[in-house]
Amino acid sequence: MSIKGKAFIAGAFEHPLRLVEDRSTAAIHAECAKGALEDAGLTLQDVGAYYCAGDAPGGVLSMVDYLGLKVKHVDSTETGGSSYIVHVAHAAQAIAAGKCSVALITMGGRPRAEGKSGVKSKKVESNVADTPFEQPYAPTAVNEYAMAAKLHMHKYGTTSEEMAWVKVAASNHAQYNPNARLKDVVTVEDVLNSPMISEPLHLMDCCVVSDGGGAIVVVAPEIAQELDRPLIQISGAGESPQGPLGGDMDMTYTGAVHSGKEAFEEAGLTPSDISYAGIYDSFTITVIMQLEDLGFCKKGEGGKFVSEGNLISGKGSLPVNTDGGGLSNNHPTSRGGMTKLIEAVRQLRGEAHPGVQVESCDAALVNGIGGGLGSRHASATLIMERVD
Repeated sequence: MSIKGKAFIAGAFEHPLRLVEDRSTAAIHAECAKGALEDAGLTLQDVGAYYCAGDAPGGVLSMVDYLGLKVKHVDSTETGGSSYIVHVAHAAQAIAAGKCSVALITMGGRPRAEGKSGVKSKKVESNVADTPFEQPYAPTAVNEYAMAAKLHMHKYGTTSEEMAWVKVAASNHAQYNPNARLKDVVTVEDVLNSPMISEPLHLMDCCVVSDGGGAIVVVAPEIAQELDRPLIQISGAGESPQGPLGGDMDMTYTGAVHSGKEAFEEAGLTPSDISYAGIYDSFTITVIMQLEDLGFCKKGEGGKFVSEGNLISGKGSLPVNTDGGGLSNNHPTSRGGMTKLIEAVRQLRGEAHPGVQVESCDAALVNGIGGGLGSRHASATLIMERVD
């Protein structure tokens, strides 16, 4: 059963703060829920399903109680930063199956306020199957992505200068975002002159650490028709986990090869139909690899594609992350999938900042990566269209 046209995004809200010192993580979730429901013109009493991931304190049972929800359907699927894109797809599936009519998805966290940089070695979990094999090498997010970047450079000739263009595009967009963590426009030289974190990734190749969160409301078609909001249809979705499989892997590819194909087929669209893309940007190399795997350029040509300025709104062929993305705006609790969804909704509604709004934006793609490109991760793709 296809979910195309079976559900719509009616509400979206991004927490305005990037440092939250005076409230709990649960309170951030609640504020985001309130904002998204108000944006949709709905209330907590309308919610029939609730979705959250590993960032939700106490999990789905605690959050349902904390929010005062009376729901008949819940989903706590956990795939890292891609979780919320998966949640939208699962909400659309639940609505299509008649399990609910209004689904609420929230995320939020306080890593910056709590002093968590995200660069420490992964915590040892004795019951996790891969721990004995990987923990001795002290894996971190940054060194895993650095390995993927180095291999991509070796196989395809990608350069540090090309990767820097992803950050340049993000900074060009962030200057228009009053809430952005980093608002200064940077150059390729600025990126290359920033401190080396894990070769070949410089400081400016890495996403920001920020507090905050966001929420999305997904509704049935009949409810969407009644609300005084632009109709943002969910047209296609795909999800794909990818792991080392005992060494049978190529770190220059992401799961987007599979999740993107599935989403495009369900939507009945191709990459050339997409007006705007929200691409997970934990690191600059992450964007390049996803653009290739989603079919926006050929494999190995992602560096060339971004260095031609194609990601910059108003100049390039595929505006990407026009809020500044995780590299310049917001990467709340190290989970960027939610903010990618929110900016895509803004673009489709025509509510993005005038400095970055894509003209006649009628189809948007969002892709998220959760986990590590050097070990295991999950890719999730969602395609949305504005229906007039």
